[in-house]
Amino acid sequence: MTAKPAQPQYSWPVPPQGGFTVDDLSTLPDLPPHTELLDGSLVFVSPQRDFHSVVIDLLVAGLRVAVPARYRIRREMTVVLDRHNGPEPDVCVVRAEAKVSAKQTRYVADDVLLAIEVVSPDSEGRDRDAKPRKYAAAGIVHFWLVEMAEGNGHPVVHVYELDPLTRSYALTGIHHERLKLAAPFTIDLDISSEVLDAL
Repeated sequence: MTAKPAQPQYSWPVPPQGGFTVDDLSTLPDLPPHTELLDGSLVFVSPQRDFHSVVIDLLVAGLRVAVPARYRIRREMTVVLDRHNGPEPDVCVVRAEAKVSAKQTRYVADDVLLAIEVVSPDSEGRDRDAKPRKYAAAGIVHFWLVEMAEGNGHPVVHVYELDPLTRSYALTGIHHERLKLAAPFTIDLDISSEVLDAL
């Protein structure tokens, strides 16, 4: 009789009373890369589609060409919104002086001008609902939600700006082939399917 191969044993972190905090993100051992914290719960990221990766590259490259010197572009960095919320926007624009070290792993919401989420099938609810509400409540002035268009699969960018009275986002535009904006700074970026296919 042959023995069955041993099944891998996983030791998932057990949340403390009151949930995890943003400090736990950097101290818990063996967390998967890009683990987020929402409402004190750890959120593990699943494998991403090619669309997700390529759109992030396109946005990072386009924003870096256009961004004023007082800002920096970052991808997939934790943004501390409060003690129990540390999401990881796909792309964000941060104040240049917020970078204090090449070893830092997070930024605080006050340093973020723009947060961008590229919608993935496993994170639709978080990207469309939970995260925008939390970014707005934390005072992040600009938010973009990027989705894959039906048909040719080019990115569609929904652009939002914070209403300071309601602390919620108002839609200011939906961009299909070209992302041309004056705020948060001047940007003119081709986001057509042809550009995406070339990456």
